[in-house]
Amino acid sequence: MISKLFAALLALCLLASVVLAADKPVTDDALYDQVRIKLAGDAEVKGGALKVDVKQGVVTLGGTVETQRQKDKATRLAKKVRGVKQVVNNIVLKDK
Repeated sequence: MISKLFAALLALCLLASVVLAADKPVTDDALYDQVRIKLAGDAEVKGGALKVDVKQGVVTLGGTVETQRQKDKATRLAKKVRGVKQVVNNIVLKDK
């Protein structure tokens, strides 16, 4: 009986900690890291050389890519990061 009560109490505490952690705002530094990881890890965007700036949840992307498709995908990837409020895409296309 005591072990069931203890297990239920432990589960309740774990659930409460998850709920409370989900409400915390994500810092700009954490957003910067997550956006950089997403961009650099994408085979199409190859975003290791792209510039990323984050201020109050607004991500600004810069740099140069070869295609419009890469530019658009960089925006989509950045928007998928939890906590990003807006993405400003200042990426330019390479002259051919």
